[in-house]
Amino acid sequence: MKLKIAILEGDGIGPEIMKQGVAVLDAIAEKCGHEFEYETAICGAHAIDVCGDPYPDSTHEVCMRADAVFFAAVGDLRFDNDPTLPIRPETGLLAMRKKLGLFANVRPVATFDCLLHKSPLKDELLRGADFVVLRELTGGMYFGEKYQDNDKAYDTDIYTRPEIERILKVGFEMAMKRQRHLTVVDKANVLASSRLWRQIAQEMEKQYPEVKTDYMFIDNASMRVLTEPRFFDVIVTENTFGDILTDETSCITGSMGLQPSSSLGEHTPLFEPVHGSWPQAAGQNLANPLAQILSGAMLLEHFGLEKEGALVREAVNASLDANVRTPEIQVEGGKKYGTREVGAWIVNYIKNA
Repeated sequence: MKLKIAILEGDGIGPEIMKQGVAVLDAIAEKCGHEFEYETAICGAHAIDVCGDPYPDSTHEVCMRADAVFFAAVGDLRFDNDPTLPIRPETGLLAMRKKLGLFANVRPVATFDCLLHKSPLKDELLRGADFVVLRELTGGMYFGEKYQDNDKAYDTDIYTRPEIERILKVGFEMAMKRQRHLTVVDKANVLASSRLWRQIAQEMEKQYPEVKTDYMFIDNASMRVLTEPRFFDVIVTENTFGDILTDETSCITGSMGLQPSSSLGEHTPLFEPVHGSWPQAAGQNLANPLAQILSGAMLLEHFGLEKEGALVREAVNASLDANVRTPEIQVEGGKKYGTREVGAWIVNYIKNA
C-alpha cells in the first residue's frame, strides 16, 4: 500500500517521539512491502515563532494533501504562564480539528499486565480492563462563544442536533463491533446541552436494540472508570468531559506515555498520543515514545493494515516484557533506556520478526 502521511512534530518532546514513530512505520513499510511518503509541516509554538500562527495555511494544505496526519504534541511554558496571550499553541490544535472536521476522538484504554504495579489502583480492579472513550471534538465550550475582561469571562457550551447525532452514531456502531455496551456520559441534571445529548441518545438507541445503552453523570463516570473500569466497553461524551476523562484514565495504564488516539471526521484522519508536549523534558531522551508508536499502529489499522498494526503492538508488548522501558515505567533496578533506545529496540524487533 502507498500512503502519504503528513508529519507534525509540534513542540517539546514532539520531535523526539515522532522520530521513533516514523522509524517504526518505516520498519513496517520495509518488512511488509508498503510505501509511506512523508511531508513535514510546522504547528504549535514552533509555528507561532516562525509565522505567528499555530496552524498556518501551509500546514493545513499539507494535511489536506495527505492520506493521514501523524501528530505529536504542542505546548510551551512561555504560553502556559501568561494568561493574557491571545494566541497559544493549543489554539492551533483546535483550528486543525475544526478545519479538518475531526469530530470523533477515539481513545482506547487497556491494561498491560506487566505494568499493573505502576498504576495507583489495585490489580484486581484493573486486570482485563479494555474500553474506548469516544470524545466529541469540535463542539462544546472549546469552540463556543468566548469573552474575557478583568471582571467577567465566559465560554458557551453549545451543541447542535447534527453534531450530537453524528458522534452518537459512531459510538453505537463502535459498540456493535465490540461488546455491544454503550455508556453515554453527560451532566443532564444541570446542563441544558447535556439534556439534549441524552434526549437524542434515547431516540437513537431504538435503532440499535442489540446495544445495551446506559447513561451516567460525569461525576459518577469519573469515579467508576477508576473503581470499576471493566464495567465499560464504549464511552461517548462531549468535548470537555472527554478531555478530562481520558487524561484520568492514564491511572489505569500507569502512564500517559502509553495511550494512543485517533481523530476521525470529514477530511484527513489524525493519529496522536494522548499526552502533551512535556517541554521540561525536551531534548533529554527521557520521553516515552510508546504512545506515538501505538498511534502509528492505529494509523495502519485505519487503512486496513491489521497484521501490520498487530506486529507493532506485539513489538511494544515485547519491549515492555523485556523491560526495555523509559524511566517512568521501568522496574526498580532496571537498565536505563531513553526515547531513542526504546524506539530502536522496537524497530529491530519488527525487522527480525
